[in-house]
This record gives sequence, C-alpha cells and structure tokens, in this order.
Amino acid sequence: MTQTITAEYRRLQQELHCNPAYGVASVAFAPLVATICQLNAIREIADYGAGKQRLRPALEDNGVILEAYHPYDPAFPEAGEPTTAPLVCCIDVLEHVEPACLEAVLQELAGLVSQLAFVTIHTGPALKQLADGRNAHLIQAPPSWWLPKICRVLEVLHLENHDQMGQGFWLLLAPKQQSAVIDKQPAGDR
Repeated sequence: MTQTITAEYRRLQQELHCNPAYGVASVAFAPLVATICQLNAIREIADYGAGKQRLRPALEDNGVILEAYHPYDPAFPEAGEPTTAPLVCCIDVLEHVEPACLEAVLQELAGLVSQLAFVTIHTGPALKQLADGRNAHLIQAPPSWWLPKICRVLEVLHLENHDQMGQGFWLLLAPKQQSAVIDKQPAGDR
C-alpha cells in the first residue's frame, strides 16, 4: 500500500487543527450516526479522521453510549492506529486527502469495515485555507467522481445528499464480501 499522507501535509493538518472551528462536522452528523448505531445495535465504532474526537461526546448527547471508541487521525498520532470496527465513521475527511494518497486511504478505510461505514463527503470548497494557501478541501468533486472510486472498495447501501455543510452527500457502506453474500440469498429469504 502506498502512503496515506505525506509528512508535509500532516504538518499542515496539525496547524489547521489549531483552529477551534476546524473539525466540527462530526457533531452535526452525530444524530444520524446515533440512529445508525441504534438500528444496528452497534456499540463499537472507529472514527477515521477523528480530529479532535468530538464524535463520541456528540453521540452520548444523542443517547448512544459506546462500549468502544477507536479514534484515528494522522494529524494526531497519539490517538493510535486505524482500528477495525462494526461501524467506521469517516466524516468530512476524504475531501481533505491528498489526491495522490486517495486510493491508499480508500483501501485502508475499506479494510477497517467489519459491518458498516458511514462516510460524508463535502463536494465544494472549504471556508478554510491551508497555511500554504490551498483550499482545505484538496478534492472538490461531485458524487459522480467519487462513486466509482468508493465502489471499487466498498458496497453502497444508501446515498443521500446533505445540507449540513452546504454541498455534499453521505453514504452508508458495507464490505464487498458482505454485500455479495446478501445478493446471493434467494429473494424469499431477504
């Protein structure tokens, strides 16, 4: 696997995370993640690109007490390594990935999903800039650009446009092998 982040970009992300208004999207999506947890009896999640780790307290505010929360963010190495979980959340992360690293990130993300993944992608420019002058959203592309890349590694169960942050969409995803088993069940057994 190729690298998921360069050293220089890690430094730029660490700098940007000093802004208290950066990395707040997970709070807005917590009610939806809470519903997914409740409907699927999920008590353990991995937060891929966790930033300041605001998702766990936001889930608690929405009535979900997790047995295990596994944050991962390359800008915060002290959070630990990426971890497999029944639900992997990747909220407002993929549009920030360096384009040359996107395939490696998607492969890594897919390898962590044991049951479901909840992914949000903002498709337009961010309100924030990196210290080098670039827009914080390195990838600004419509769903039609993202879907083929995501579908190579995960199966789409649900896609919906969202207005939480302006332009964007969210996905509920499953591992490829899990969806293949579901598709092979006789119609009467579904």
